[in-house]
Amino acid sequence: MELPSQYNAKEVEDKIYQLWEKSGFFDPDKLPHSKGKPFTVIMPPPNANGSLHIGHALFVTLEDIMIRYQRMKGRKALWLPGADHAGFETQVVYDKKLEKEGRNRFQIPADQLYKEILDFTLANKKVMEHQLKKLGASCDWSREKFTLDENIVKVVYETFEKLKKDNLVYKGKRIVNWCTKHQTSLSDVEIKYEERVDPLYFIKYGPLELATVRLETKFGDTAVAVNPKDKRYQQYIGKEIEVDTISGKIKMKVIADQAVDPEFGTGVVKVTPAHDQVDFDIWQRHINEIPGPVQVINKYGKLNELAGQYNGMKAKEARELIAKEMAEKGLLDPAKTQHDYKHNVSLCYKCGNVIEPMILDNQWFIKMAPLRDLAVKAVKAKKIKFVPQRMEKVFLHWMKNLRDWNISRQITWGIPIPGDEQGQVFDTWFSSGQWPFATLKTGRPGDFEKFYPTDVMETGWDILFFWVARMVMLGIYATGKAPFKTVYLHGLVRDKEKQKMSKSKGNVIDPLGIMDVYGTDALRMALVVGNTPGNDIAISEEKIKGYRNFATKIWNASRFVLMNLEGYIPDSKVKLSANDKKLLKDFQKIAKEITKEMDGFKFYVASEKIYHYFWHVLCDKIIEEQKPRLYGTNVKEKLASQQLLLTLLSDSLKILHPFMPFITEEIYQQLPGHKNKKECIMIESWITQ
Repeated sequence: MELPSQYNAKEVEDKIYQLWEKSGFFDPDKLPHSKGKPFTVIMPPPNANGSLHIGHALFVTLEDIMIRYQRMKGRKALWLPGADHAGFETQVVYDKKLEKEGRNRFQIPADQLYKEILDFTLANKKVMEHQLKKLGASCDWSREKFTLDENIVKVVYETFEKLKKDNLVYKGKRIVNWCTKHQTSLSDVEIKYEERVDPLYFIKYGPLELATVRLETKFGDTAVAVNPKDKRYQQYIGKEIEVDTISGKIKMKVIADQAVDPEFGTGVVKVTPAHDQVDFDIWQRHINEIPGPVQVINKYGKLNELAGQYNGMKAKEARELIAKEMAEKGLLDPAKTQHDYKHNVSLCYKCGNVIEPMILDNQWFIKMAPLRDLAVKAVKAKKIKFVPQRMEKVFLHWMKNLRDWNISRQITWGIPIPGDEQGQVFDTWFSSGQWPFATLKTGRPGDFEKFYPTDVMETGWDILFFWVARMVMLGIYATGKAPFKTVYLHGLVRDKEKQKMSKSKGNVIDPLGIMDVYGTDALRMALVVGNTPGNDIAISEEKIKGYRNFATKIWNASRFVLMNLEGYIPDSKVKLSANDKKLLKDFQKIAKEITKEMDGFKFYVASEKIYHYFWHVLCDKIIEEQKPRLYGTNVKEKLASQQLLLTLLSDSLKILHPFMPFITEEIYQQLPGHKNKKECIMIESWITQ
């Protein structure tokens, strides 16, 4: 048997993937060992709004390694694929497309816009599925799901109704995080914070003085607050003070609240419930003492008529002019202004615009405390394990500060909130938070009972709060069981200088382009070797090229072994030397070490160990040492050498298979047949089984 002189990944990969699909072994119900214990991974559904990027290549590689490994261990392995309509994120992508076309979504009828985005999403979904196959994803396409599938939406609605019935959903006029560019509210986890330097103004409020950055919101002030333990202001608590403002004299009550930091500024703050979440909470606690919210900034980030002469001005522009006028009227001392005041500013995570807290009618919120308690209890009871383990503390810490979740979005694209007269849609994380149980409940009969809870949820650490926490809470709430046993969190993919990849920096690696040049197996190995869970990974074309060289080494070594099998008869009894047996025993030791690393999710160690064994032990030492026996005239020695090399090659290919599936399958198909040889290496027994 002779392999071609060179390995051509382009020719091989499509052919091999077709072989796998034709075999039917992606479907756990069609595996020869279909009675094995189930092992389930639900694919984090990629956003169906564009091509796959290097981050997608990483998650596909890691999950495919898990599935292929467990499948070879005899498990009934299900990897369920899917795609996400991705609500707000897809709306943002489509907005950019419309901008390039000189169109505006606010001028397109809602039905037409929805249809346009649906067509756009479905077209991208098809492209994306093809790309997942190019990466070698051995998922069960017959069970594929989409977050807008009718039966998935039905499950989402059932969960919503259950939450309403259990009094865990409420609707009302509440403060929300408002993006003035995208014209929608966002949840707390969709906010990013950036440290900025702004002036901190000290202004006179009657007998008191207070510090503020946002002078422009003063037209919406309804009270003044101090800390109840602050002795400086005890005489004012509960009293009304007269305040001179640029709009004239007003009366305002001084209240005491624990939220006020006595160390900030003068220890006195103005309360503006319509434009600050903390102030809104203060008002809620003092609802019978002070007036309700007064909105002075509109949805476009501009001051309204209540701001008098500043009506129509953008908030930040008005700030400087208000400071100047207040100084002229003696209401602000410019000498006290801190021009280097550093503070965190809330920004939209997609466009970077400053978030404008705003009161909106008919907003839907989920009460998070009861759901949080379910999740915390499950994690503390070790029903969910985190890889890396340190992420458990991060998870529990974040859960402590959880506020009620605003699930209303004022966009066209998404799952409509039933019974909402304003046409709002669900926050996409509400539907995707139900993904593990929704996919299995709407699958084949018995799938939910068989495959839920799932075994591993593998995803990026950056969406631990966006998504993983939501899945844990909603999964336990809806089913009574945690949706997965292990959460594996990978890092972000960065360039060789550890910089974030971006088109503007010109350091983006296109996985599809790189696979065309170096082959999919090389990219997969480059993504997994040295990639510790929870830490960002550096990737470069040089690293990928290095693993292309490794693929060449595998090919050449396999070619050499196969070219030197003259006279070898599979399954014949061959007498091995003591050294042969020692080499096989040494390999078994390495195989056990690798198995232990695989079971511990240390794929970065396992991949490196098999790499070093194959290149530096099998190729550099054993094959070289066996050449005299292979080329000699002693038939028994030759047969023993052939059996030794064929066994070590075959078993090495099995260990390499989860990492480098294409080249290992192509070589396996050329190995001489024996009584235990399987249809595909994909269903071969793992080496230590």
